[in-house]
Amino acid sequence: MKDIYALYEEYCKVRNIPFQLDTNVRPYDDTTLFCPAGMQQFKDRFKSPDGKTVANIQSCLRLKDLDEIGDGTHLLYFNMIGLFSFNGLTIKEAIDFWMDFVVGVLEVDIDTITLHSSKFDDWKWMYEEYDIVLKIDDDCRWTDGEIGGFCTEFYHKGVEIGNIVNPLGTCIDVGFGMERLETIVNGKKDNMSAISTLQSTIMKIIESGYWPGSQKQGYVLRRLLRKLYKLGGTLDHPFFEKEVERQRKAKERYERLKDKHTDKSKEWWFDTHGINIDEVNEE
Repeated sequence: MKDIYALYEEYCKVRNIPFQLDTNVRPYDDTTLFCPAGMQQFKDRFKSPDGKTVANIQSCLRLKDLDEIGDGTHLLYFNMIGLFSFNGLTIKEAIDFWMDFVVGVLEVDIDTITLHSSKFDDWKWMYEEYDIVLKIDDDCRWTDGEIGGFCTEFYHKGVEIGNIVNPLGTCIDVGFGMERLETIVNGKKDNMSAISTLQSTIMKIIESGYWPGSQKQGYVLRRLLRKLYKLGGTLDHPFFEKEVERQRKAKERYERLKDKHTDKSKEWWFDTHGINIDEVNEE
């Protein structure tokens, strides 16, 4: 079994690259409710590069895949291994860094590399020393909505395991998924059922300092607790127990009153009785 965390930390240490572990999913700015990518905390440094390079493992949470969880491939909470250079590394140096760590240290075979068509001729020479198939993919661009650039993506048996982004055409943003590497390197197959995915995500949100509420992160947490309950899952935490009781009382109150107020709107039910009609009518 390879300890990917320890190996990456040591790999960076011997190269004099500062490494940090960021284990909560709190956002670094107000553009998102949770941290969606390792690069978020470094936006200002991309805009005003200082010639330095840093590395981290960042806990991330992306809610856009909520309706897809349970299919064996989609997660909400995950860990991203990152390398960020602010005019300190060239793309070639970042590629060599990545190839040496993933192929040399972790012994993962990378069989395909994709490049954007407009960068194919400029970047293909950087892979000449490696026996890898290069393909054009015009989806090889990445942005967080504010900062982005062309990228090159790495595949193992048809599955993308990471990429190198060239933010603003001057910097480096490397990201590869810890959980996917764990599966490949150690044969570790996390239980990716909808229930287990919700359980791990809920606990990470709670551990990051949030509690159920009616707004922002609190609303997301309450929504995930409710979804876990509706799917028949459980969680040994007071927040889950309170949510189950809240759902039970709301359902009972609605069943008792609904025949008297058949003409009332969803807004009336919520404002008058605190009942979310969509919630109590969920199957």
